[in-house]
Amino acid sequence: MTVLELLQTTTAYFTKKGVEHPRLNIEHLLAETLGKKRIELYLEFDRSLTAGELEPLREKVRRRAEGEPLQHVLGHWDFFGRRFKTDRRALIPRPETELLVEAILKEHATCGKFANRLVDIGTGCGVLAVTFAIERPELEVSAVDLSDDALALARENAEALGVLERIAFQHADLLDQIEGPFHWVVANLPYIPTAELQALPREVKFDPALALDGGKDGLTIIKRLIESISGKIAPNGMIALELGQGQAQQVRGFLADQNCRDISIRKDYQGVERLLIAKYG
Repeated sequence: MTVLELLQTTTAYFTKKGVEHPRLNIEHLLAETLGKKRIELYLEFDRSLTAGELEPLREKVRRRAEGEPLQHVLGHWDFFGRRFKTDRRALIPRPETELLVEAILKEHATCGKFANRLVDIGTGCGVLAVTFAIERPELEVSAVDLSDDALALARENAEALGVLERIAFQHADLLDQIEGPFHWVVANLPYIPTAELQALPREVKFDPALALDGGKDGLTIIKRLIESISGKIAPNGMIALELGQGQAQQVRGFLADQNCRDISIRKDYQGVERLLIAKYG
């Protein structure tokens, strides 16, 4: 079987199995198996694949066809230009979260060198904490999560990317027992209403429920965080949140009630009001 024949037959198989973006998925899996970049496959359409190359690929194709996320099958995913380990211990990094990083980096550039303490609440696999530690070496970064499994994965990613010693990892429920004040409170918390969890795509259900379930209205945990920031965030400190669709206006009200101002809402690639950034005090 040639590279092109495998791409075509597996694309048809994935389509039958209900896999979204079937061609893209098999390209990722084949490139990973061959140790190549996806673009390089297009230069080798006529290459015959050996039995030794096909054998490990079959297992990956089976797992993906059964609904396991591509990121878990690969064992890694890129975020902000860097490779992060991914598995069932934490939420898979998503493109919308890169917009949160971009917004905070832009804000940080205007804040001066003394606004240097940042806490990432619900760090998951650590993409936010690790990225900020790399992009802004002057920051003192803390990464907090209620899940020991997620914290272990975040530490693995921090070590692989060379910033393990620069991040303080802490097991805690939001800001409980976390010593402030911070100049930046950053969070991508669970925001899916409990009743909607069963209707999620099968791939999403591989993420931990703890990372998805936002309570009855999806805002239970986010509201708790906002109500706890007094005493944990410095005057003029910034709070930056990633939210679910249709939640931004209500969360704006939560922030206003907690002495926040200059509240801005920003849209994601699909035009959804996804990010909310505010100043405290």
